[in-house]
Amino acid sequence: MEAREQWRSSLGFMLAAAGSAVGLGNLWGFPYTASQGGGAAFLLLYVLVVLVVCLPVLVAEMVLGRSTESSPLIAPIKIGGRLWQPMGWIFVIASCGILAFYAVVMGWTADTFFHSLFLGLPKPEEAGAFVTSLSTGSSVFLGQLLSLVLTAVVVSAGVRGGIEKLAKWSMPLLFGLIVILSIWAATLPGAWAGYKEFLLDWNLDELFNPKTIRLAFGQAFFSLSLGIGIMVAYASYSNKKSQLPKEALVISGMDTIVGILAGMITFPIVMTFLGQGEIQKSFVQTLFISLPTGLNSLGLTGQIVAVLFFGLAFIAALTSAVSLLEVPVSSLIDRFGWNRNQAVIFSTSLIFLIGIPAALSDKILEDMDTYTKLFLQLGGFLICILMGWFSTRKYDEDLAGCNSKIRVRRYLKFMLRWVSPIAIGVGLYVSVFDLVKPAVT
Repeated sequence: MEAREQWRSSLGFMLAAAGSAVGLGNLWGFPYTASQGGGAAFLLLYVLVVLVVCLPVLVAEMVLGRSTESSPLIAPIKIGGRLWQPMGWIFVIASCGILAFYAVVMGWTADTFFHSLFLGLPKPEEAGAFVTSLSTGSSVFLGQLLSLVLTAVVVSAGVRGGIEKLAKWSMPLLFGLIVILSIWAATLPGAWAGYKEFLLDWNLDELFNPKTIRLAFGQAFFSLSLGIGIMVAYASYSNKKSQLPKEALVISGMDTIVGILAGMITFPIVMTFLGQGEIQKSFVQTLFISLPTGLNSLGLTGQIVAVLFFGLAFIAALTSAVSLLEVPVSSLIDRFGWNRNQAVIFSTSLIFLIGIPAALSDKILEDMDTYTKLFLQLGGFLICILMGWFSTRKYDEDLAGCNSKIRVRRYLKFMLRWVSPIAIGVGLYVSVFDLVKPAVT
């Protein structure tokens, strides 16, 4: 078995973890979900879920990985015994399932980037043919495969030489691009209307709407990469002295800021060129049809913005894809003693096959996106039970060993035991009910 690597620095770990959190689920999924969930009401619920529910779970996942120095498949067994083996398999299955459809969207994103760069943006009358070329034919499989191969190259290079190196150059670039685009979007005629719909459209009833609750929980867990084993894998390479609560707060903060900035880019663009209601259409229709055709009206400026936006989206997607692939790869290394290259080749090949249905059908892709988020919440709930009730001694020892303040440890432990599992349980019940209800009626 290969010796377990460690991050070169705490900064490298935080950037890699933030890179996992900041992906397409944040850059586009956040504003799209906000439009589906009632604007400001969704935003308020999302922030509450992140700070009150997800932050303690994030720390607990990191403690699980660091204290066991094991992959997501093995860590629950090491700390809780064989009874917890199914939780490790949930982590591996969910990460492979998400990356399977995620790679398809990455391929569309790369295709749109190169089309914008070399061929220009489609005109409104060309929109149908453009999206057909993205989502059908051999090009969709080529994009899916190339995205997975690029992800595999980074992961095969290891923690320091691949994942950390990618995070250190990509994250500053990503933040720089998103700031530039958000400043440019603020100059658009529809900027205020976009901000109003995204941030100021307040409806109290939406706070109690099952759909809004489902979207807030799903988006929070998906964007923070919780309940899927990513943070377990990444923290298993972490230094024993690093203060996980502070790092978790930084990661959550960066993730939320990017989501809000993404909304401050997307809503002004859509409101300026496409009008109200366009952003509430399907993920595929808005991102790959409405946005490019809307920017086409700006000529060269629109083409430059499209190149920056889709380049930014692909970089964000790559950092997330790398973290998703690391879950099965690290698990195969720990479980079977494979070297990293063997684990990468096997995992990448399997994930490509799983993703073929999503490549053939937009409906299957959106269903995979919807239902895998339930697994994330289930994984988060199990983390609360394992670390909050069954392994409290190990949890306390790990946080005390890195000199975390005692009041911080007490707060996190109280939330992990008494608040997060109840809130996640309610959120999971409401999410399932909201998805099952249309089928029953």
